[in-house]
Amino acid sequence: MQKIILISLTILILSMPAYSKRMFAEAEYQNYWCKAHNGTTEYELKDFTRVDCLTETQAIEFDFANKWAECIGQSLHYGLMTHKQPACVLIMERGNKDLKYLKRLRRVAYKKGIATYTMKPDVLLKQKLLNELAE
Repeated sequence: MQKIILISLTILILSMPAYSKRMFAEAEYQNYWCKAHNGTTEYELKDFTRVDCLTETQAIEFDFANKWAECIGQSLHYGLMTHKQPACVLIMERGNKDLKYLKRLRRVAYKKGIATYTMKPDVLLKQKLLNELAE
């Protein structure tokens, strides 16, 4: 039964047009990832900006793939303010169409010491499915 639901959800995702509304809010990705990495979400800095996720070693910004450049700028600022390594989690909702943004991000991140990670919607879909089955 789980496989049928998961396959149905996958087909639904793949059939969605690329320009459609986001599958999940940025905050949902942020909350899931940050909790899994023992971080603090929305950590407020002295200048009233907020780090999406602050861990023991990293200041992490989350952005959808097409906002890769914003992710770089914000993570550098957060890293400077917290004295932690800047990091970007790029949300990849459009599959291969988002790879060009990931390549751009990684090219700059390598030179600036920014850690990079990716997150896909299947992680949140799986979690929602497990939550529904548990109810």
